[in-house]
Amino acid sequence: MTEFALKSVGDIARIMGYLHATDLTKPKLVVIKDEKRPDVSNRKMWAMLRDVSQQVEWYGKKLSDEDWKHIFSASVEKQRAVPGLDGGFVVLGISTRKQSQKWFSDLFEVIHAFGAEQGVKWSQVDLWEGRY
Repeated sequence: MTEFALKSVGDIARIMGYLHATDLTKPKLVVIKDEKRPDVSNRKMWAMLRDVSQQVEWYGKKLSDEDWKHIFSASVEKQRAVPGLDGGFVVLGISTRKQSQKWFSDLFEVIHAFGAEQGVKWSQVDLWEGRY
């Protein structure tokens, strides 16, 4: 299997060259999809979630990084909540692992706006901006 990152017009020419040279004696499948989250998005997400979990009390409770991930991803996805088997409610979740870079941009906007409202001090701004 061959994968190409399509990030510029120059990449289109490179991919076209590859396709023109491809042996078509066996059928091929070409798929174009949004890139899944890169490692920097994963690190940024967990850093932001940790900052929120350490600094924000939500309705009288401190929540874990994972709890906040569910809350914020539910906001981005407009997820549904259904009654639980033993009472309460269950939010029908999604996996962040399968989300695109665009989805993560939306998630970061939601977290950042919430953090601004709550006075969160962000700890890893350089990492978020791609500086190491």
